[in-house]
Amino acid sequence: MLDKVTKETFEPRKGETFTLSDEAAGEVELTLAEVLGTGLQGRASREQFALHFRGPRDPRLPQRIYRLENAELGAIEIFLVPIARDERGMIYEAVFT
Repeated sequence: MLDKVTKETFEPRKGETFTLSDEAAGEVELTLAEVLGTGLQGRASREQFALHFRGPRDPRLPQRIYRLENAELGAIEIFLVPIARDERGMIYEAVFT
């Protein structure tokens, strides 16, 4: 499925909840905070893009592939990297090339 998703797949989902299930952390709710496009072409002739998800301050999830579920998109496995922590929580990034 990841080879078929585009920036446009996620733009309407901005602000929506994605539920992450992890053995160590349990269920963690992430909100799709930003959909960022680069304007550059990546593989499969799609624009490279990045997603920023906001989650709680704790737990701080390590970078790896996680299964996320969304009411509209269903389940998707995405490689997430923690990139920032502030007073509102953690920000995780997924990059698509």
